[in-house]
Amino acid sequence: MNEPNPSSEHGPIDVRRIAQLLPHRFPFLLIDRVLSWEPGKRLTAIKNVSVNEPFFQGHFPGHPVMPGVLIIEAMAQVGAVALFMSMPQKDDGVLPLFAGANNVRFRHQVCPGDVLTIETKILQSWRNFGRAHSTARLPDGVLAAEAELLFALGDAE
Repeated sequence: MNEPNPSSEHGPIDVRRIAQLLPHRFPFLLIDRVLSWEPGKRLTAIKNVSVNEPFFQGHFPGHPVMPGVLIIEAMAQVGAVALFMSMPQKDDGVLPLFAGANNVRFRHQVCPGDVLTIETKILQSWRNFGRAHSTARLPDGVLAAEAELLFALGDAE
């Protein structure tokens, strides 16, 4: 991939490219597509919530609701991709690590058939750490969750 131009917005990234950036795989890869991104500033992605998700078998039978921790995990994965897309080139020896979450709020249930639009704005990044604000919204713009997330880039070994 070419070196990102920090002054311009970039378009979609498909799940194959996302899988090159993140170590996550089914059933734990929770991003389906990146819609747009600005290196070092923000990244917007979607998660298509299917009734076939394995967690719906037990959460909750007869009333499926996406677990809040998985919404936060999806937001963290978007943040990790945002950090990687800010780097001039991806270092295969780097592993994105979720370092923490502050001010987490769940505002609305996420159910099968929903499409979550997750936007992460980089607030701060230095050396191997980053801090971001992330929101997850439903198709009608309703806020499902928000949080301040902390990231670290660790050694893959």
